[in-house]
Amino acid sequence: MSLERVNPAELSPPTGFSHAVTATGSRLVFLAGQTALDADGKPVPGPLPEQFERALGNLLTALRAAGGTPADLARLTVYATDVADYRAHARELGRIWRESAGRDYPAMAVIGAVRLWDEECLVELEGVAVLE
Repeated sequence: MSLERVNPAELSPPTGFSHAVTATGSRLVFLAGQTALDADGKPVPGPLPEQFERALGNLLTALRAAGGTPADLARLTVYATDVADYRAHARELGRIWRESAGRDYPAMAVIGAVRLWDEECLVELEGVAVLE
């Protein structure tokens, strides 16, 4: 499996994401949206950084169970109920990402959502990984 992160000099320097990711491999893993739910399916209360950390942990748990690692993530979509709050916490969220997933950044988008399935949840992460 091979992922190549592509960041053209003609585009603004990416911070915490890659502009494009090319992937070669034999197995795709589509990761369902993960929020800050505990093992019993109950939302874990807390501010955005705590919920982001839990949602990312849930996503990475699903990825590992499918045989992947954070470096295998090719694409990640973040749904946030408050994009301004997400931007305000960008440094802290970046730190959480690096501690949990490293510095191999997937192609990524942050999308504002009116609300998520569980009203208490502030953020949801879904992704695509490419495995060998």
